[in-house]
Amino acid sequence: MIRALRTAASGMAAQQLNVDNIANNLANVNTTGFKRAKIEFQDLMYQTMRKSGVSSTTGAIVPTSLSIGYGTKPVASVRQFHIGEISQTDNPLDLAIDGDGFFQIQMPDGTTAYSRDGSIKLTADGSFATSDGFFLTPDISIPEDAQSIAIGFDGKVSVMQAGSNDPVEVGQIELARFINPAGLSAIGHNLFQETPASGAPLTGVPSEQGLGSLHQGYLELSNVDVVNEMVNMIVAQRAYEISSKAIQTADDMSSLVNNLKR
Repeated sequence: MIRALRTAASGMAAQQLNVDNIANNLANVNTTGFKRAKIEFQDLMYQTMRKSGVSSTTGAIVPTSLSIGYGTKPVASVRQFHIGEISQTDNPLDLAIDGDGFFQIQMPDGTTAYSRDGSIKLTADGSFATSDGFFLTPDISIPEDAQSIAIGFDGKVSVMQAGSNDPVEVGQIELARFINPAGLSAIGHNLFQETPASGAPLTGVPSEQGLGSLHQGYLELSNVDVVNEMVNMIVAQRAYEISSKAIQTADDMSSLVNNLKR
């Protein structure tokens, strides 16, 4: 009975982590560029009491084995990077990536982080930055006399200046993509960091090398589907209840054995 208690307890712990993950997905349903995560599980080791393929006492080959598992464990939290809904904002500094690319963000320590959040802000000196003040890289500076900003599908940034009838190109937005984006490490602030699992970034201009094109005046919303997450939460809750019922059943059986009288 002790084995049944521990096995069922592993199922309860796994489903608790599953619910925690679903809660985080739902909490970020309105987070720009958020990518939902999914918990993956594996079964644990088995105690094999009879192997398949061995000879029985009668000389026949046993076609099946007799083994008992020891429960489950979570092994991965996998980010799903399919594109979320593209929403029109009409803000000239809002950018959505229609493809696999990431914006490159320079962190205060000099390293580069990556983001799908295209809600760009202007700093006091005209540089492109995130809402937290982290600069977009390569650096782009907008002149003080700029009257309007235009960003093309290919990432070219142009401005109209006072007294001029022709747009002036002031910079080029570059994107990065990864062979295995699921290997990126989420660090909060809508940012990801490169890891050995993600591979090195492949950088280039939008609309090339599978990086995707930019859409000015749009934002990519979270790819969390509320209905699916609610269904997943119900399934996780029922699995948790079933595991707790297995613990209760094993405990009742142990009590019956302990109360047997000769």
